Amino acid sequence: MTVEDLISSMLREEGGFQKSFRNILNEELEMSLSEFCQISGISQSTMYKILEEKREPNLRTVRQIIKVLKSLYADEQNFVAIIASPRFMEGMPKTTNVQGRDIAVREYAIGTVEDAIIAAVRAERDGAVAIICAPIIAPTVEKIISIPVSPIIPYNSVMDALEAVKNLI
Repeated sequence: MTVEDLISSMLREEGGFQKSFRNILNEELEMSLSEFCQISGISQSTMYKILEEKREPNLRTVRQIIKVLKSLYADEQNFVAIIASPRFMEGMPKTTNVQGRDIAVREYAIGTVEDAIIAAVRAERDGAVAIICAPIIAPTVEKIISIPVSPIIPYNSVMDALEAVKNLI
């Protein structure tokens, strides 16, 4: 989810801002509300009232939240997007070390081929330096975006599945 998604969710539905903001803090940034308040300078009581829908955020507070989120996302500038089903991404690390270099990983959960195409466009727009996705959608994604695409080749998981069902044959 991006800052633009947060803004559109605020305009789209009642309570949309609160749901989207919680998702950003918990799922993407893995940050407590207390940590966010320290960084942003917004009081915890104000944020709690907003998140509990006891008060609507004023324009000044929204601007401050957006400013901080943009700076936090800028810290994750070089990231690789992984486009896959939520089940595939269970336990996926937020960063990984490849040949001595830390690489940030951002998940884009999808359920359909159409979702995957939309996620690829969104990942590129969010600033991904590369995309990892299923081989069935990789050729289509490569045609519509300008960053490198690498398909997931699930050899080990296929071999594990074959091992699990060998007694049924």
